Amino acid sequence: MADRRHLALLAAFLTGVWPGSPSAAAPARVVSINLCTDELLVRLADPAQVASVTWLSTVSAGSNVADLVRGAPQNRGLAEEVVAARPDLVLAGRYTARAAVSVLKRIGVPVVEADAPRTLDQVKTEIRRVADAVGHSDRGEAMIAELERRLARPAPVRERSLRAAVLRPNGFTAGPGSLSDELMRRAGLVNVAAELKLDNYGQLPLETILLAGVDLLIVDGDRPGPPALATEVLSHPILAKLGDRVRVVKIPPKLWTCYGPSIADAYDILVDAAGSAP
Repeated sequence: MADRRHLALLAAFLTGVWPGSPSAAAPARVVSINLCTDELLVRLADPAQVASVTWLSTVSAGSNVADLVRGAPQNRGLAEEVVAARPDLVLAGRYTARAAVSVLKRIGVPVVEADAPRTLDQVKTEIRRVADAVGHSDRGEAMIAELERRLARPAPVRERSLRAAVLRPNGFTAGPGSLSDELMRRAGLVNVAAELKLDNYGQLPLETILLAGVDLLIVDGDRPGPPALATEVLSHPILAKLGDRVRVVKIPPKLWTCYGPSIADAYDILVDAAGSAP
């Protein structure tokens, strides 16, 4: 039996003919090699369809589905791991595990590459892409409907819109053209990085942020991993001395790094902060 399996794998490599190529039916075995597609896979597919997810999705500090993937086979985004799992379909990110994706495509393994959305409309597109690929379009539409329901929560009414900025490790921020920026604007916040003409996710010194007169400083909360030079700016003494002038708001990166239901959790934090700030 083992010899037969090894011969089939070798044939797949040599001929580029993948024995498990999916038909019109839902794929029976799906491997995800991207953290964000991990989440959509386990939320949209049947448990029996999940052949493997990345080890990253098992780390609760950085994953929204750590509890859901407990016991599922894990991978580190390597082509040989994927081949050994005998998938009918592989879910990958547009910008991650590129070497593995290249090999898998070359030997004929079906791969669906999800993009990194910069808008809420693009989030819906990616949810539909994965839902359709795993054969559960109805679940994708239900997820989108619930996301739209929660994002319909109105922004607080204020005499003056609060000025806000995102400060991430190494001084990176969220400028216009980012998903974070759209969520901030929807919550009624003015994104200072947009005024400073930063595109997407650029770098912004803490001093520049403070001089721009921010009311809310949005930082990473519960970021996984040990302390590092990249995150030292988030422990800057000045942040502890801002007092009532600037409110520090913590949003765990996992809530708005990927494109699942957790985006609504990040939005709720923004709306609550906008409404409760003095």
